[in-house]
Amino acid sequence: MATPPQLSPEDRAKALAKAKEARTKRAQLRKEIASGKKDLKAVLNSANDPIVGRMKVKTLIEALPGCGKVKCEKIMADLKIADNRRVQGLGTRQIDGLLERLG
Repeated sequence: MATPPQLSPEDRAKALAKAKEARTKRAQLRKEIASGKKDLKAVLNSANDPIVGRMKVKTLIEALPGCGKVKCEKIMADLKIADNRRVQGLGTRQIDGLLERLG
């Protein structure tokens, strides 16, 4: 197995700050989705954005109003979306299925 790169303290601090910023932006996106400021179609259309693209589909669906864990698992099973799938990895049929069900 490959060993992780040895980072200087400055590089490590930069990487940690970048990761924290990404987590904060994803949390803000979840809040906007839950409040209705952003709809599912707009989010899925911006899948090329690294913040949106790296979000897990399960997290995205559960952020929608009226969708809990059980409903999310059923939708993902019906559309054959793996639990660990990220938004950027969705196919067109899966996106269309999500929009049909939840859009």
